[in-house]
Amino acid sequence: MKNSSPKTAQQIQQQHQDNGKVVHNPWRQLRSFTDARIGLGRAGISLPTAEMLVFQLSHAQARDAVNFPLDLAALSEQLEDFCASPLHLHSQAVDRNYYLQRPDLGRKLDQASRDQLSNYMSKAATATELHHDIAIVIVDGLSSLAVQKNAHPFLVQLLTILREQPEPWRLAPISLVEQGRVAIGDDIGELLNAKVVLVLIGERPGLSSPDSLGLYLTWQPKTGLNDACRNCISNIRPAGLSYQDAAQRTLYLLQEAKRLNLSGVGLKDRSQDDVIEHQTQTTNFLLSE
Repeated sequence: MKNSSPKTAQQIQQQHQDNGKVVHNPWRQLRSFTDARIGLGRAGISLPTAEMLVFQLSHAQARDAVNFPLDLAALSEQLEDFCASPLHLHSQAVDRNYYLQRPDLGRKLDQASRDQLSNYMSKAATATELHHDIAIVIVDGLSSLAVQKNAHPFLVQLLTILREQPEPWRLAPISLVEQGRVAIGDDIGELLNAKVVLVLIGERPGLSSPDSLGLYLTWQPKTGLNDACRNCISNIRPAGLSYQDAAQRTLYLLQEAKRLNLSGVGLKDRSQDDVIEHQTQTTNFLLSE
């Protein structure tokens, strides 16, 4: 008897629909606008088999995103266009199990990494090397997949825009951090004497977004700051916020942080033109035609 190849979820779903087993849901047409699981239909009183298979696949991809290690060699090679040798650092979480069970350890550099940054700064020969405007920190976070796929193309857009600015931004060496969380950027920014730190980190994967990259901006980073001191740009990926739009929003926040000498709750992202604050209309919008 000839073996047949396994069927995909879409093929199973189509077969069930052809057999009249799946009742179509009219809300399904909204799936063209969102990845949310709506309008799934039903088979009797249960979810269709195909939808259950797709859910299980998404769940497996989210688990894999959390557990797969970051390929530092491949990422370092990609970053050669920006810096000759990125700094390879590590948090106090010695492995993934500690990282997941002890979030506090992921927020702090281990002693070897602190010594590495201190040695780098002690060897700096000029004032330019001693004082940096921006420290870019790439952290594996909860999705190394997000970092592996999105960090390099986003930085291509961001650094291209920064080079076009009339006033140059002095960049510290890019740091690559294993088993890190957002707050670890405070340690790094402080040790590198940077005015602002940008942390690129893999966000907690969702069932439709295992590869979402987040960016956290902190002005005057130092150990002990909390999340109220940061600005966040989330969901940077081809299926979310585009690299170009994310880079433009980052530039806006950088310029405003520099102008106001702050970040976090005191710095609002008004980079979009259609917000209410930018409108000059003074009449009641409820009464306008």
